[in-house]
Amino acid sequence: MIARSMENCVVETMTSLPPSPLRLSLSTQALVSNWQWLRTMGGSADCGAAIKADGYGTDAVGVMRHLAEAGCRDFFVATWAEAAELLPYLEEGLNLSVLHGVRAEDMEMALNSPARPVLNSAEQVARWKEAGGGRCDVMLDTGMNRLGISLDGMDKTLLDGLVIETLMSHLACADEEHHLNGIQLMLFADAKKRFPARRYSLANSAGICLGPDYAFDLTRPGLALYGGTPRGECEGNIQQVVTPQAQIIQRRTVRGGESVGYGATYVADRTLQTATINIGYADGYTRIFSNSGTATADGMMLPVIGRVSMDLVTLDVRAHPDLKEGDWVDMEFDLGFISMINDVSQYELLTGLGERFERVWS
Repeated sequence: MIARSMENCVVETMTSLPPSPLRLSLSTQALVSNWQWLRTMGGSADCGAAIKADGYGTDAVGVMRHLAEAGCRDFFVATWAEAAELLPYLEEGLNLSVLHGVRAEDMEMALNSPARPVLNSAEQVARWKEAGGGRCDVMLDTGMNRLGISLDGMDKTLLDGLVIETLMSHLACADEEHHLNGIQLMLFADAKKRFPARRYSLANSAGICLGPDYAFDLTRPGLALYGGTPRGECEGNIQQVVTPQAQIIQRRTVRGGESVGYGATYVADRTLQTATINIGYADGYTRIFSNSGTATADGMMLPVIGRVSMDLVTLDVRAHPDLKEGDWVDMEFDLGFISMINDVSQYELLTGLGERFERVWS
């Protein structure tokens, strides 16, 4: 009887967990604005959305819902596990493609799912044909040498019998002025003449910025949807979508000559007020922000001092004497700027955002 009571107590506790001391503030307006700008840049092409890796670390379900309301119809994930999480929200008229194709282990789900595989190899093509699979997408390798059916020595009959919705390839160097961009464009344009499909797709976020020749029938932006700036054309047009927010755990006084955090990398030159907040590298707020990151509250800048630790960050809050335990601060998270000054990928900054954040759309 005691054991049963304790079990009930645990269940009751788990159904009434307190709110997280971490939030990702996600801007619906910025997300939709970014998609609309990318759609315009693609000319007459349809504009889809890559929502793999949980919407690049944001919230794939929310991204799909908001972009579908804005008119987006084509969404892309990496794996069938990611597809499974989205299928309950896949409304009529929306398309979901699985970029990594179909392993033998995926076939049962793929054959019984409205999502489409993106076939990447002769083996996947054979597997799909033998199972009597229906509509599919196909990835051709035009020079990235990562995923896709190589055009070099390709059996011209390999794709015969497939009902190809979208024939696609992926640009390797679209974020640079690189000769490979033109080569891939030429190869893909030639493939379009050789292999029939309902639509053709080459451009990612950076590829869209290369111009309308790269857009074909469907573009597949990812990074720029979420506030990333893969090319200079995005500057001033792409808005920040993600703002990490953390709650203050403790406020304290640090005297001149005392240090803050692991390694004593920050030593106060005078008495100051600090706040310890509930965020750290376990949440994707990495150690590159040690002694260099910034938070804001009520428009006031609050520098990160000392090392970022696993779950905690310390702020200099002299500029805001009224901050107290339980108050929230916004972490500066301009992807392009942080990437530039710290030489870290914008993709890593986004996808590293941890599960302890509560995702909140506004």
